[in-house]
Amino acid sequence: MTETKDINSLRLMELCSAAEIEPGCATKVEKDGLALAVFNIDNAYYVTDDLCTHGPGSLSEGDIDGDVVECDFHNGAFNIKTGEVVAPPCMIPLRTYAVQVIDGRVFIDPDQPAFGLDEKAACPKAV
Repeated sequence: MTETKDINSLRLMELCSAAEIEPGCATKVEKDGLALAVFNIDNAYYVTDDLCTHGPGSLSEGDIDGDVVECDFHNGAFNIKTGEVVAPPCMIPLRTYAVQVIDGRVFIDPDQPAFGLDEKAACPKAV
């Protein structure tokens, strides 16, 4: 069961159990209109938007090499921790979210992106 909690004025959204995601893997979580990719990199958890900023690829289905995910649609790549573009054709950084693991569950504050895409800087996706 997922839920949203207010903790210290943050609106934390529960995404999944940390145990569900093996190291070096990712899973897609759809919650409250968001499609998110939850990554386990060396037992540290990172959350990004699941949709590639360049096209319709799902990053949770991409290839993971260290802290980089390669989109399986056009082979663009992003740093999972920062959202920075690592390889073209992607040009727009990926939105990332600050993660908290509480009692073995992965949470984010969906209103507070950690790094990456700023709403005002967003432009249409190329396909």
